[in-house]
Amino acid sequence: METANMIANGLLGAIGNTQLIKLQRASAATGCNILGKAEFMNPGGSVKDRAGLAIIEAAERDGTLKPGGTIVEGTAGNTGIGITLVANARGYKSVIVMPETQSKEKIEFLRMIGADLRLVPAKPYKDPGNYVHVSERLAAELGGVWAKQFDNIANREGHRLTTGAEIWAQTGGKVDAFTCSCGTGGTLAGVGMALKSHNPAVKIILADPDGSGLYGWVKTGDLTPSGSSITEGIGQSRVTKNLEGAPIDDALRITDAEALEQVFDLMIHEGLCVGGSAGINVAAAIRIARAMGPGHTIVTILCDGGARYQSKLFNPEFLRAKNLPVPAWLS
Repeated sequence: METANMIANGLLGAIGNTQLIKLQRASAATGCNILGKAEFMNPGGSVKDRAGLAIIEAAERDGTLKPGGTIVEGTAGNTGIGITLVANARGYKSVIVMPETQSKEKIEFLRMIGADLRLVPAKPYKDPGNYVHVSERLAAELGGVWAKQFDNIANREGHRLTTGAEIWAQTGGKVDAFTCSCGTGGTLAGVGMALKSHNPAVKIILADPDGSGLYGWVKTGDLTPSGSSITEGIGQSRVTKNLEGAPIDDALRITDAEALEQVFDLMIHEGLCVGGSAGINVAAAIRIARAMGPGHTIVTILCDGGARYQSKLFNPEFLRAKNLPVPAWLS
């Protein structure tokens, strides 16, 4: 590759084109190639940089977001970070509404990068006080553009054109299954659409935590949630616009303990520091690999880094209070 082609044109040019990393222990244990897309290597530290960029570019194209304008979003944190950084680079103001229960690391990071952060009590989607509804009302009050990540299909389209296309190219078309958890559904839907357009036989698997209704939706059409999870930014009990028509073949339920086993294993044995949603994704990839048998290639998403959850995932007191395993090196 020519050196000139390795120079990104500002922040926007540095989003995407992340590496696929072979997960050594998961691959060895299953006889498959289990590959994690290193989305924590995006400038804002997560896969949501892609959504932030795609949503802002779509709003620019349709004329709703004008120079010096304001973009408002309700988020568990990572999309807010992606939107704020892209907005900074493009000259917009960003107002971010987030449940106060999210990790203190994400809260402090959003403030650090200049977001106008509004914390609200955590409430279910059916409640008018839910962060998504608050952000919609706030956008109207401020005369800003509501990013609407859950139901704005610019989100999944961005993943179809970038994440999915990259995975197909990076594997040389040799991909048998893709596993991914869902918040908005943009990543799973967009990547699924891209991979299926090349090869309809690729299996698209939704990985779902406890407390979410999407596993039941895929399996039986029942969105009723049960249980709870410490993971942030994933899990849903409604079918978003991004999920409508998504080519999903199956779903797996992954417990917090199963996800944390992968988070801790990747950290101490492979030096990969990832968050809880990545743990869910990898656990699902291992299950699918075992079901498919040796010789297959399964791709998943390493959504963000573990440092964003230090006060939770890597906090022995927090883990013990939730009756979850504590990694040996912290106990």
